[in-house]
Amino acid sequence: MKGNDRILKVLDRQLADELTAINQYMVHSEMCENWGFAKLHLAIRSQAMDEMHHAEWLIERIIFLDGTPTVSKLNPMKIGKTVAEMIKNDNNDELDAVRTYNEAIKLARSLDDQGTVDLLSKILKMEEGHVDWAESQRAQIDQMGMENYLADQTGNKTA
Repeated sequence: MKGNDRILKVLDRQLADELTAINQYMVHSEMCENWGFAKLHLAIRSQAMDEMHHAEWLIERIIFLDGTPTVSKLNPMKIGKTVAEMIKNDNNDELDAVRTYNEAIKLARSLDDQGTVDLLSKILKMEEGHVDWAESQRAQIDQMGMENYLADQTGNKTA
């Protein structure tokens, strides 16, 4: 099915954002594991897996709309040097994702592309969950202090 060129361009930009997020989350996850923060490692890795699903779904949709997904383009990554920087950078990126998914949904609605609206809405809800997680982590840091927060992140937590 031939898709609208404007929506294909937007989907391809969203795909670049998701592919970048996967890499950024994986680096942050592995850094946390290296530092001994097992809970954070698993939580951030789980978010990377969500982003992998988003990328897969966007690729499927682009192909369905007779487009060619660009999987070789990444945006600049913002790798944090501390846990606080990681959470802040990831949260800012997720807030941007929420904004861009809302814009993409508006475009898809204006083009009467309900299939794309449905997909983007599904991804949007997951991205909002990532924002909520980051905000919770920041609130815990504010309330507990960084040292207590990090001590809590060393525990063993299964995926």
